[in-house]
This record gives sequence, C-alpha cells and structure tokens, in this order.
Amino acid sequence: MNSSSCSLLEVQRQMDEVRRFLATTLNIANAHTVEFYTHDVWKRFVARSPDEVLSAVCGSCSGQQGEPQEVPSTVITGKDQQGEPAHQELETRTTFGFCCETNRLVDTEELLLAAKAHSIPGLGVCLSRDQLLQDLQRTRSDSGALPAQKDAALEPSEFMNSKKSHEVQSMSEVVARLAQFCGVRQVIDVGSGKGYLSSFLSLQHSLQVYGIDSSSTNTLGAQERNRKLKKFSRAYQKHSKATRTQGEAAGSHQEERGTLKHGTGTESQEKGKASLSSSDVSTSVEKQSELSPDTEELFLNALSLDVIESASPRVPPSQLSAEDRERRKRENLERKARNRKDGAGAVFSPLTSYVTAETELQELIVGLEDAVVVGLHTCGDLAPSTLRMFAAKPELEAVCSVGCCYHLLSEEFDPAGQERLHAAVCGFPLSRYLRGQSWFCGRNARMSACLALERVSLGQGIQMESLFYRAVLHVILRDHYSSYKSEKRVGNVYSKAKSFVDYVRRALRRLELDDSKLSDSDIQHYHDTYSERKNEMHAFNMLKVTLAPCIEGLILLDRLCFLKEQENVSYSALVQLFDPLLSPRCYAVVGLKSY
Repeated sequence: MNSSSCSLLEVQRQMDEVRRFLATTLNIANAHTVEFYTHDVWKRFVARSPDEVLSAVCGSCSGQQGEPQEVPSTVITGKDQQGEPAHQELETRTTFGFCCETNRLVDTEELLLAAKAHSIPGLGVCLSRDQLLQDLQRTRSDSGALPAQKDAALEPSEFMNSKKSHEVQSMSEVVARLAQFCGVRQVIDVGSGKGYLSSFLSLQHSLQVYGIDSSSTNTLGAQERNRKLKKFSRAYQKHSKATRTQGEAAGSHQEERGTLKHGTGTESQEKGKASLSSSDVSTSVEKQSELSPDTEELFLNALSLDVIESASPRVPPSQLSAEDRERRKRENLERKARNRKDGAGAVFSPLTSYVTAETELQELIVGLEDAVVVGLHTCGDLAPSTLRMFAAKPELEAVCSVGCCYHLLSEEFDPAGQERLHAAVCGFPLSRYLRGQSWFCGRNARMSACLALERVSLGQGIQMESLFYRAVLHVILRDHYSSYKSEKRVGNVYSKAKSFVDYVRRALRRLELDDSKLSDSDIQHYHDTYSERKNEMHAFNMLKVTLAPCIEGLILLDRLCFLKEQENVSYSALVQLFDPLLSPRCYAVVGLKSY
C-alpha cells in the first residue's frame, strides 16, 4: 500500500503529541455552557478580552480553507530548541498559549497554531479518497472482477439532499473497490438506518448487501418502502427507458442537422419528460419530486424491484426446529441460485438486530460468505463495535467505518464510573496503547468534538442565543430556586419561546417550579444584565470549535491504532472520504486483512 499509511509506532507518536496538547487545553472543551455565568468560566480559563480572542479566532478561521501551513516546532511541542517553554517575551511562560502558573489562556495566536498542528490535517496522517482508490486499484485477474455497474446509472442527487448524495456516492465507490480488491460480493452495512448506502451499493454496484439496524422502525420502514416499490417499479423503469430513448433520438436528430439548439428551460423539460403509463402511478417522477417533501422516500422508491428483499424477523437457528432450519437453508440456496442466474446477486436485505463484536453473524445472516463490513455515520459505540467485529470475525475481509455522535461514546476511564455502568464494553479508548494511558476525554469535550470548524469558518456559526438563554436561566435558578441542580431537563423550549421572558417561564414550568415568584421585569433584568457579557460566551465557544478537530483526531487515531495492533490486519489507514463542508464527520477508518 501507499507509504503514507503510517506505522503503528508513528500513530502512537502522533497520539502522544495530541494527548500532550489536550492535557493543557481540555479544560476549555469540558467547561459546561450551562454553567458559563454561574461558574464565571471566562475568568477561570481566559486572561484576554473576548474581543481579542474573537479577532484572533475569526482571523484564523478565514484561512482554514487554504493549504495547511507550516507550523513551527515550538507550537507542536510547546518548547523552544533549548527545551524551555516558548514565548518567554510574554509576562509569563506559556505552554500552547496557556500560562504555566495560572493555566489561563494568555496567547490566543499560539493556541490557534497549536490546534491546527494537532488536528488530523496538521498531523499529516490521513490519506485522501483518491489515494486510497489508487492503492486499491488492481487488475481483475488479480482480485476478481467487480460486478459491473448498471447501464442506467442512478443519480442519487435526484432523490436525496446534497449531503446524503455526496456521502453515498463517495463511500459506495470505496466499498465497491474494497469488495473487488478482496474478491467478495457481500457487504454488511452496520447501522444501515433507512438503507441509502445499502440500496445504492446493491443497485449501482450489483453487490449483495445485508443492512443491519437495531431499530425495528427503520426495518419496518424498509418493508413499507418495499411494498410501495412493487407498485412504482414498473412505471419507473418504463419512464427511464422512455427518457433514454427520447434523449438518444434527440441527439441523433441534432447530429443530422449539424447544429445544437438550446430551447427555454420549460421547453427542454417538456421534451425530455415521459409520462408514466401505470395505473398505480398518476404523476411523473419530476412531478412527485415537486409535490413530495420526502425525497428520502423517492430515492428508495426509484430502485428496481429486485434490489430490496423483504425483511423478516430473524429467529436464531438454535430456536428453530430441524425442519425449519433445513427449510431456511434450502430457501437461501434457492435465492442465491436465482441471483447467480440473474448475473448480479444484487439484493438489499434489511435486518433488525443489535450487534456487537460477539454477535454470531453466521446465525444472523444465513448463507453469509466472506464480506466487507461498513458503517456510514454509525453512532456512538457502534463505530468501535464495528471495528472490533471486523477484527474478531474471520469472514470479514475489509472494513470501512465512518463514525459520528462522539458524545454518545462510553468511556472506560470515567472517574465517576457512570459511563461504565451502561456499557459492557466501552467505546473509548479502543486501542491497547491508549487504554494503557487510562485516557479520559469527558462528555463535554466529546460534544465539542462534534462541532464543525469548516462550517463555522464560512459563517455557519453556533446558535448562540439559545445557549445564552440557557446559561442565564441557570443564574436565575441559582438565585431563586434551591433545586437548580435538579435531575429534570429543560429540553428544547427555546424553539417555542417568543422571548426570553417566555423562555424562562416555559422552562420553569417544565422543571415543575413556581414561576409566579418572578415578575416579567425581574426576568428581563437578568437578560439585560448578562447581555453585556454575551461576547464572552461567543468567544469561549469559538475556542471550543477550534479544539474540536484535535479531540476528534485523538478518537480517530485511537481507532486507527486499534487496527494496527491486530495481527490479522495487514493494512489500515485513516481516509478523508467527504468534503467537510458538506459532511463534517468526513473521516473513515479503513482496514484489510489480506494484502
């Protein structure tokens, strides 16, 4: 593989660098916004004015889209060439911009440079998607022919929003290339949800896909879409064929005339449309797109009939009679024979199950062969579980995992021990190396890791007003209600509130507290008083955004390190699959057992 895929020792060294940086800065990421004013968070952690910090951060964000800058070694290590803390010209010695004596931020520029250096792009550990595809490129005689794509290519942008379309197209090509590289035709999509990726892999790349999701709602939704598909499929196929025929005829006519004429948009659309001659469908696909807001349904409705196989509850073989086991085996063999006869074997089978590394896939999926396991934005602990499953199951030849929702990860070394109570096996740390360090991030820091620096850099900022409202409410609860640390949650009352006064009253009622003890003017006074300090919260949250890629980077390096620790994994890499502006959780952990 490409030499840019790092060795285990190199990944461990990079993890050490990020850990050293976060050991100094993690307090900012773990500060709770709700307690921002009650705990005077700004003065506790920052020794500069909010305007100074905002000016520096915004200036740094404006350059995020450029090429990675060369970062001085003093920023990476926090020390100069003599091993002394850098920036001695400041009033006090600093490490990554923080005062060594007070642990408060005194040099915002130094912090920003260090954060950039300790992010995934700054560390230089990541492959591009094109690099991975090039590494996986082999002749078909070497690794087996990949089933050809369908003649009529499906454009997912017609049926999904731009984000989902970008993700599905980008990842499906990588998964198909992994399947070709390993010489397999089966894919297991863990946390498949509504089946976007699974459907596209089966339809466009002729792969047999098993979509596993723990939500019966998603599986039942797939069944319902399959029912509707039976009515829609023939009409869609006729529509596609008619559109292609008209397009070819029009192209031939233009060639004969030797000129290319452009009509109005309306005329072009009318000439390109074909009506659907099915009694079950009364409008064209274009008309349905205009009328229906559920573009997700349209995508799956557009799949050909043989792509989605009706899902049914899977009873473990141990609970079946000998006769039923034989019947299931016979049905599975017959289905596989039909698929081979059709020349593709392209089937999407949605299954409902909660899966872990201990799940017996052969019992869950009858007729399972060697396969690629994938996960597109698998939530919380499901991403590390997917990697554990890949390492543990000999039938899984490759993995491509894109995680999300880091705040839902369980942490093994939670000092309070709360997260270990709810997880048999924790999702972080995953690698033996980081577990050996007993590393702990904290839930607020993991929530910060979900922030999107690239989007913020383009002005798509944090919803500051709702955060401000909640922090000021906490002051009111402290001043007037002894139960302000109640277990009850305020919830999302901001979206329903017409003003700050209305917000507070709704929140107090949600907390089952007496709101009559405060007048409207009392409540408004709190708002007006703390409005003068709103820029503190804005600046502090921008610092959190700056640290987000570093926290995410450590989580991803931990997962990459885990794969490199496995003796049966011959290749592993961290790959940027998506454009972070379209899909902020853009990194995939990829592994192969045979290379």
